[in-house]
Amino acid sequence: MTYRAPVDDILFTLDHAAGLAAAREAGLYDALDRETFAAILAEAGAFAEDVVAPLLRPGDREGARFADGAVTTPAGFREAYKAWAAAGWNGVLADEAYGGQGLPAVLWAATTELWASASMAFGLCPMLTQGAIEALQSHGSDALKALYLPKLVSGEWTGTMNLTEPQAGSDLALLRTRAERAGDGTYRLFGQKIFITYGEHDASDNIVHLVLARLPDAPEGTRGISLFLAPKFIPDAEGKPGARNDVACVGIEEKLGIHASPTCTMAFGDAGGAVAYLVGEEHRGLACMFTMMNNARLGVGLEGVAVAERATQQALAFAAERKQGRAPGYDGAAPIAAHPDVRRMLLTMRAQTAAARAICYRAAVEIDRARATADADEARAASERASLLIPIAKAFSTDAGCEVASLGVQVHGGMGFIEETGAAQLLRDARIAPIYEGTNGIQAMDLVMRKLPQSGGAVAAAEIGRLRDSARRLAETNAPALGASAARLAEAVDALDRATAWMQAPERDASEKLAGATPYLRLFALAAGGAGLADNALGALRSAGAAAPSAHAALARFFMENLVPAADGLARVATEGAGALGAEAEAALAV
Repeated sequence: MTYRAPVDDILFTLDHAAGLAAAREAGLYDALDRETFAAILAEAGAFAEDVVAPLLRPGDREGARFADGAVTTPAGFREAYKAWAAAGWNGVLADEAYGGQGLPAVLWAATTELWASASMAFGLCPMLTQGAIEALQSHGSDALKALYLPKLVSGEWTGTMNLTEPQAGSDLALLRTRAERAGDGTYRLFGQKIFITYGEHDASDNIVHLVLARLPDAPEGTRGISLFLAPKFIPDAEGKPGARNDVACVGIEEKLGIHASPTCTMAFGDAGGAVAYLVGEEHRGLACMFTMMNNARLGVGLEGVAVAERATQQALAFAAERKQGRAPGYDGAAPIAAHPDVRRMLLTMRAQTAAARAICYRAAVEIDRARATADADEARAASERASLLIPIAKAFSTDAGCEVASLGVQVHGGMGFIEETGAAQLLRDARIAPIYEGTNGIQAMDLVMRKLPQSGGAVAAAEIGRLRDSARRLAETNAPALGASAARLAEAVDALDRATAWMQAPERDASEKLAGATPYLRLFALAAGGAGLADNALGALRSAGAAAPSAHAALARFFMENLVPAADGLARVATEGAGALGAEAEAALAV
């Protein structure tokens, strides 16, 4: 099925659910009016549709190939990447001082969705490179910035993130890769990293690895981790790729999905030590890496939106064409989209996709506020709002990507289980997103243990107040097209308020909070996603007249009346479910 870049939907969501229009009126985006946003996204959409999207199915069938230490990407990937970089898309968010365009995070977010919808495997390489750019801009020395950032920003070189090791998955305290001081200001790395996305490939002239490792005198735990830059080729005196570094790909993984994206095992120092350069300060590497990871977590959330969008488009097209059974208003066999159960699945797909998009783009607007606001207190508040939203955006959106892709298979029926239709590939591709860049369970832990306590709980309280205001404004419209939307959203916000108060109670211990963290995150996402769809509906009704039905109003009503009512149950599980996970559960878990 042909992919259509949903540029109009993205622009509408940016303006209303994400608050871009209000931010623009407040002067946050002075240099960029809506027409400029639209023109940039139209160009990106055309590239995604015409160049990247045709790679999706062939790339999955062919996959990345490994031989003699080298990785070859599927046919067309190298050429598409070169054209993409030449068009300047890699520099959207980067600093103009290094050849970037210095555009807002919301534009990076929107283009990230487009690349990932066209081909999630293709979009991964630019996403990791952007993370490397962010880490270097924030923590690199002037010399490293001058040498590496122009090449990374242009896309001539790509970047990676090297965290995971065979014995250390999400627990970075267990890292064993070691670094030694070379005496000349450089370091030597020794160790192995696994699950390194695009750790080796043929699309760029050089690959810049950002690697976590320990120095000999490092303290135990995560406080003893340093961050290093180790290029595949060491730049020569002219800044061009020179001698091959002691960095090698020793294999790639056979995976459930994203077959076109090489997932590499990387060996550092097998021939005397990989030359590396310190990023930031010794023993302070985790803070540097989190700069990269926060960017990547929002990017992965956008992957969830992207796959959900592609699966929804495909399911809608199939359901309109596939005729089976009888339905009122049709002579003979009716399109399956006319059957209530199929319609329910299609609306669930579209509503979850729209809610996830709203949350992700709202986080991006807050990132822009934090970067562009001159007032230090306001900038800090915006940064905290973004920090609150990012684990929700990552976890809910990637769960939605899996759920929507699974429903897409169901809509296709038996043909969905057949690779020929492509519905199965979207489900396979989507399944990694809830796992990497911090599993969704880790996102939930981060939300309740680190993000809710920000500013003594004031950040979460203010966000709940904002959601309540959306419900109030929805109720004031009295638009028949919205049905019981306002009441259901208000009930969800009330449930979120109760569960948040429970999480923040001083007598609550960590084990209780962690037991309820995942349902609590889902509860927060339903309320936040519902508010986003409410804001979209209000924007549409203002444009067309409060009595006029609109697609946004219909979508908000479905989400509020069919999905949001789960909020009360989630609040109960979040606050009362810990007991069922205790010692009494051991018998049920015995092998």
